[in-house]
Amino acid sequence: MEKRTLQTARSKAMFKKARTLIPGGVNSPVRAGKAVGMDPLFIGKAEGCNLWDVDGNKYIDFVCSWGPMILGHSHPDVVSALAERIDKGTSYGAPTELEVQLAEAITKLVPSVEMVRMVNSGTEAVMSAVRLARGATGRDKIVKFDGCYHGHGDSLLVSAGSGVATLGIPGCPGIPEGLACSTISLPFNDLKAVAAAFKSHGREIAAVIVEPIPGNMGVVIPEEGFLEGLREITLRHDSLLIFDEVITGFRVSPGGAQLLFGILPDLTCLGKIIGGGLPVGAYGGRRDLMEQVAPEGPIYQAGTLSGNPLAMTAGIATLKALEKAGTYRELDQKGEILFEGILKAASSAGVNIVVNRVGSMGTLFFTGKAVKDFASAKACDTDKFRQFYTRMLQQGIYLAPSAFECWFLSTAHDEESLRYAIECARNSFASL
Repeated sequence: MEKRTLQTARSKAMFKKARTLIPGGVNSPVRAGKAVGMDPLFIGKAEGCNLWDVDGNKYIDFVCSWGPMILGHSHPDVVSALAERIDKGTSYGAPTELEVQLAEAITKLVPSVEMVRMVNSGTEAVMSAVRLARGATGRDKIVKFDGCYHGHGDSLLVSAGSGVATLGIPGCPGIPEGLACSTISLPFNDLKAVAAAFKSHGREIAAVIVEPIPGNMGVVIPEEGFLEGLREITLRHDSLLIFDEVITGFRVSPGGAQLLFGILPDLTCLGKIIGGGLPVGAYGGRRDLMEQVAPEGPIYQAGTLSGNPLAMTAGIATLKALEKAGTYRELDQKGEILFEGILKAASSAGVNIVVNRVGSMGTLFFTGKAVKDFASAKACDTDKFRQFYTRMLQQGIYLAPSAFECWFLSTAHDEESLRYAIECARNSFASL
């Protein structure tokens, strides 16, 4: 198979210039590639399941813009809808019919969401949901789980995943001690730890926030009874349960992880797919809670670009395309083909890996032991991942430059691209 140079000329020149203008040369830390020991590629265009860097090299993309591109890049329906919309203006700072249409689609599909407020990012959605939980309960403490990443809001960077885990940042300067102390971080899949926290602090805990299927320490699957236990404990203590479905919303099922598992949280955070590739976020939930948000209620949250007509247009087109019969079955089958193939390739090469997958999102961990929480994820061999990442990129496979992130599939990934990726993995395992 063709091997290409990893430091393409224009990417290298662009990164050198970017570092003089942007902190670290990137606008989101994981993109810098520090964990895999190389500078980032600068992307010029994307279509279907493929990316091209600025030097014209082609890659099969398993990052999918970190999840939103479930239909692949430049999907004709989304592009057409945006093209039709853009000459009507890009932002009004006023209500539009599009906001109502997308809100209606979300409330019909996500079981627990009776009302929804649009925002501009997953981080903003989580910050707003946490504020609502504190305001509604009159309590200050939040329970989260080690390795779960809920954006870069001050209260939730304690023992976080994603870039915090990738870069090995133990804590973040700039966060007041009082805010950090209001967050209790516990091991994922450990109901005993949750029960103990509530025994000590139950009257102070406003909410438990969780990625129902964590994707920011790599994919970790909730053990049977864990999410049900969170629901039971929070109800018993009059605390709220917040599902951060920024990644899993419309990714693992039409109604997210809560539909998949049959559990109703009080509040849900969404993002990524509901913007069809444009910046977006949303939080929603029970009507009695959402009616406490301004201007209906006293809990304030606002945003000039919230409900942006272009983001709403792309989101509506994406959700409509996902309604096609068999879409989620097809995505699950593609996930099975890819990850089962990679698992077999690793076994043939005598390389120990564990694959955690739900539908079209998955992670391979370089370990021989089950990965069920952040501690077991961190125990994996990140040096082997770095070598594997480099060899895959040399063969034209574009992965997230971190051992603690997901692989994502789209409807645009065809069998040929999946088989090629498996063969590239086979070659990479053989040379580890």
